[in-house]
Amino acid sequence: MSPGAERLFDAAMQLPFDERMALVGRLLDTTPDQAIGLTVDDDANLLQELERRYADREGEVTWAELESEG
Repeated sequence: MSPGAERLFDAAMQLPFDERMALVGRLLDTTPDQAIGLTVDDDANLLQELERRYADREGEVTWAELESEG
């Protein structure tokens, strides 16, 4: 990522979780479906599973924790 994008990411990470999720949604809305490679329409259960995971965040792991494991 460019330094500007890194600064933007760092600023976004300071937002509350709900605002970060809203930002992700807005960014995805600007991306053509074929660029993502998978849409909710490709898997009827995908949206339901994402909503379930969003509602049940017990045991949630931060990106920093996942990144440090890699």
